[in-house]
Amino acid sequence: MEIYRHPLYYEIAFGFIDAKKQVDSFERIIEKFSKIKVKRFLDIACGPSLQLREIAKRGYEAVGLDLSTEMLAYLRQKAKKEKVKIETVKADMCRFKLAKAADFAFIMMGSLDVESNERFLSHLDSVAGSLKKGGLYFIQNKIVNWTSEEAQTWTMEREGINVKTTFRTHWKDLLNQTYIEKCTMEVNDHGQMIKLESEEELKFIFPQEFKTLIQLNGKFEFLGWWKGNCDTWHLNQPICKENLSNENMVLLRRK
Repeated sequence: MEIYRHPLYYEIAFGFIDAKKQVDSFERIIEKFSKIKVKRFLDIACGPSLQLREIAKRGYEAVGLDLSTEMLAYLRQKAKKEKVKIETVKADMCRFKLAKAADFAFIMMGSLDVESNERFLSHLDSVAGSLKKGGLYFIQNKIVNWTSEEAQTWTMEREGINVKTTFRTHWKDLLNQTYIEKCTMEVNDHGQMIKLESEEELKFIFPQEFKTLIQLNGKFEFLGWWKGNCDTWHLNQPICKENLSNENMVLLRRK
């Protein structure tokens, strides 16, 4: 899709994250919940992955999986420039298997996008096949509040490049739980104006349905659903029906 062919603009647009804080959170979560020692991380739908670059700087093995050739090439370029080692794998998140299993897998920024329950189950099979038993699978920002269709807009700037991003969703088919997700980036690259758009039809998986599909898959323990913000997740604040939030994390553990 058009936006994913421009990794620099994508990185600028989502440059508000604090990768150091995120990886700090990973290490706390691992200490509390992992049943194995973690040496090897897998970032699914990695994009330019500021997280993997920080992970590699801390001496861990780092693997980035994405379907975008441009994103993976950019990640390798940044890793080389930052003098860290990152392995890249081009694959569909719902159909892959690593040659060497990871100890901890994660997917960020609500990127677990699937078109059907079958695709979600295939995704879980793929992650399970590439994650050691006792290892964790961390899912950031899984949408909980399906009633909201408000657009989100923000602007980021770096080295003279300004990127205004607008993200919106709207329902398409309530019976089949499908919705349209659209992202627009309006770029001012030193006076050159560029408009990039992506649009996908996806399936919304309701929270209890999500848990049922994990149980049906049978390869993971559902450890919990917690509140958080962009960079930090609060293990003392589990989500319940009274405090639904779109800023959250899901944690699974490989059986």
